[in-house]
Amino acid sequence: MKNGNKWWQMNAKTSVYEKVRLQMYALILMLSSLVSPSTEAKTMDIKGDSCFEIKGDGVNRSKSYTVKKTDEEWKKELSPDVYQIARKGGTERPFTGKYWNNHDHGVYKCSSCGATLFSSDTKFDSGTGWPSFYAPEKKESVDTDTDTAMGMTRTEVVCNHCGAHLGHVFEDGPKPTGLRYCINSASLKFEQKKSDK
Repeated sequence: MKNGNKWWQMNAKTSVYEKVRLQMYALILMLSSLVSPSTEAKTMDIKGDSCFEIKGDGVNRSKSYTVKKTDEEWKKELSPDVYQIARKGGTERPFTGKYWNNHDHGVYKCSSCGATLFSSDTKFDSGTGWPSFYAPEKKESVDTDTDTAMGMTRTEVVCNHCGAHLGHVFEDGPKPTGLRYCINSASLKFEQKKSDK
């Protein structure tokens, strides 16, 4: 990793509970192929950054989105890491994405279609190693779906314009919403405010 820290080394504010929870989550990810035989888990190295990939059938959406492309079109347009995470439902390893520690002001857009998803105004340090937000830019910016992969039920967050997998939302965030949108950096593209450049 670029910062020299191991993924399990959080910051000083990270509670022991959160460290154990993240370690258990990582263990579940690594053992997911045993829990769900139809899903093959592996670690991959793309451009020097390790990310965790869940390799399966990929994102399967019943909803119709405004941005429609075939899987082959997405594969040609996106980099391999963005394709695996946004279109195939993969997950970055914690503390490896480029935006988990970004403190610049601006907006986070979908790396697949360019739609605005989140603002730096709602970003907070969750200590998890993924960019975390307590609310999307607009309620209609994102959609949710039930994710039952890896033997657990979670609420998946997807781009409401193209259906790209963004991450998951949890009910352990700060006020005013109490939500934590835990998002993969590869699913985002940051656009800094012009006054901050």
